[in-house]
Amino acid sequence: MKTRVDSVTIDSLRVSAYTIPTETPEADGTYEWDSTTIVIVEVAGGGKQGLGYSYADTATAKLIEDKLKEVVIGCDAMSVQSAWLAMLRSTRNLGRAGICAMAISAVDTALWDLKARLLDLPLVTLLGQVRDALPIYGSGGFTNYSNDQLQEQLRGWVEQGIPRVKMKIGRDAKSDRQRIAAARKVIGEGVDLFVDANGAYSRKQALAQARAFEEFNVAWFEEPVSSDDLEGLRLIRDRAPAGMDIAAGEYGYDINYFRRMLDAGAVDVLQADATRCCGFTGFLQAATLCDEHHLPLSAHCAPALHVHIGCAASVVRHAEYFYDHVRIERMIFDGVMEPVEGALKPDLTQPGLGLTLKRADARKFAI
Repeated sequence: MKTRVDSVTIDSLRVSAYTIPTETPEADGTYEWDSTTIVIVEVAGGGKQGLGYSYADTATAKLIEDKLKEVVIGCDAMSVQSAWLAMLRSTRNLGRAGICAMAISAVDTALWDLKARLLDLPLVTLLGQVRDALPIYGSGGFTNYSNDQLQEQLRGWVEQGIPRVKMKIGRDAKSDRQRIAAARKVIGEGVDLFVDANGAYSRKQALAQARAFEEFNVAWFEEPVSSDDLEGLRLIRDRAPAGMDIAAGEYGYDINYFRRMLDAGAVDVLQADATRCCGFTGFLQAATLCDEHHLPLSAHCAPALHVHIGCAASVVRHAEYFYDHVRIERMIFDGVMEPVEGALKPDLTQPGLGLTLKRADARKFAI
């Protein structure tokens, strides 16, 4: 019989940051990069330690160290919502969106992990499991890839048993159509093809592309226009082919952002990212909104972080198995689950998220 835990004081918080070079330079429709920074938070109390993280800038780590650390230490580890609200209040004059939200996200996910470990439960059990596994889609297909590179990556996911794949578009409309044709050729007709423009197109460009993509059975058109252009997203959603979902939301930092997007009827599928939207607490708020609007939710990136909450929120359709993050999480964490038949299963034999930082492997990337 498990020991009852009523109250546990959080007695320490440690934050670290690591910048990991990409294998090759990468690009999407609006951005180019050659490295990714992960900010990791470890909170301790009651003899246990919880781990959380965000893909963010080093400024996020500094904010956690300078501001959030003093807010969280001394809080009750069994009352995550109380600590979360305290963090929100402490950043009032700094602006919640952006760095503040990502900092809160890293701490909040660590707090949930700690609570589950204190109760000796997998996080999905603490949250309330509703499915055995979280479907994923392979994601990458960067715009600077050659057609051969693109086809090799997409083929690899399909051979792993992943029945849906996503590629980046948005640099050149004509080239995008040619690349999509090459993608469809290699994955066959039985695999769902997703595309992501990262807001690169104008409204009329996006409409023309949506019609052209119908030939290749594109099932998902992410950010055809800027996610700030809710009217434009609604326009594309209304006029896109019936079998093509319009998706956006990855840049949502709080519940108000998601509410505006859903109230505008801007998307068929909302995206939320627990490394940005104020953690698992914020992700669950987004899930509640989706439930209210009868729309599905998709988890953006950070697959190792989303597997437990993705199996606990009934509205979640799938999670993004993003190439960069999969590589990083395998490099610096023990306990990362491998996909089986196109889905990730939470490890029910381990408490919390089941992740452990590989300190020796991570140290060489430390900032």
